Amino acid sequence: MIFDHIGIAVKNIEVAKKMYEKILQTTTYFEETLESQKVKVAFFKTGQDSKIELLEGISLDSPISKFIEKKGEGIHHMAFLVKDIYADIERMKKEGFVPLQDAPRIGAANKLVFFFHPKSTGGSLIELCQTQN
Repeated sequence: MIFDHIGIAVKNIEVAKKMYEKILQTTTYFEETLESQKVKVAFFKTGQDSKIELLEGISLDSPISKFIEKKGEGIHHMAFLVKDIYADIERMKKEGFVPLQDAPRIGAANKLVFFFHPKSTGGSLIELCQTQN
């Protein structure tokens, strides 16, 4: 398991992109709208393997919109890249971490993603992600 990215919830992805372009002195390398998850995403590379993901809710009932309404803009989750998401899900469940879904789903860049509840992970939403072949 290696660190993959940090997700940051934003109200306006275009405004946030301009700010992060100045901070990081680079542009996004990947953008996508995931209708099924009601979110628009934009990724910046921050090193050889690490990234920043900006997330904007595209509807009021989007999990990102609800997060921002409750907590404001800011860090939403930390993601870790795994080789076998199913094995790591089971391992983490056995360790007492509480899943937020029943099975992995397709996320940004066609990766399999799975989330664990922040109440069981020290206050941070944890995402496992796996690249599909």
